[in-house]
Amino acid sequence: MTNHQLLKKNRKYFYNENILIIFVVRIFSLSRLHFDLMPRRRRLRRIVAPPGFRGYRPYGVSKGSNESIELLYEEYEAIKLADYDLMNHQEASELMGVSRPTFARIYESARRKIAKAFVETNEIKTVYGNAWMDKNWFVCNGCYVRFTIPKTVKKHNCPICSSDNIELLKQ
Repeated sequence: MTNHQLLKKNRKYFYNENILIIFVVRIFSLSRLHFDLMPRRRRLRRIVAPPGFRGYRPYGVSKGSNESIELLYEEYEAIKLADYDLMNHQEASELMGVSRPTFARIYESARRKIAKAFVETNEIKTVYGNAWMDKNWFVCNGCYVRFTIPKTVKKHNCPICSSDNIELLKQ
């Protein structure tokens, strides 16, 4: 059955003072109408280094808020590049491998999350998100420091506490 026949079959007509009102009663499945409404695949955002912290908590707040704000690695990188490294949006977007409008959206999202956490005194936690790191980064499970290991070094130990209890951050 064609799309036109399906539309014709599912219409009901109501006549009211010589006005024809057509209602489509049934919602068609997208597969019958041959529409592809899948969103585009998200490109991974390049980050130079993961954040040096796991999160922040407000200090001196009497209420114990259970809610936390999740700051994505790419949002952290956008804040770092634009505000700390003082790059303009075009330079920062090229470094992250995204378009300038996409960088602006990531940056705006990060600013809103941080503002919300400050005003509502919520904890900020960093989560991986949709990013890739240009080097292999490790985290020590003993002292929680994040670091890279040059390819020339054969021993994989934490440079701070010399622990061998380290793991590769998710790539």
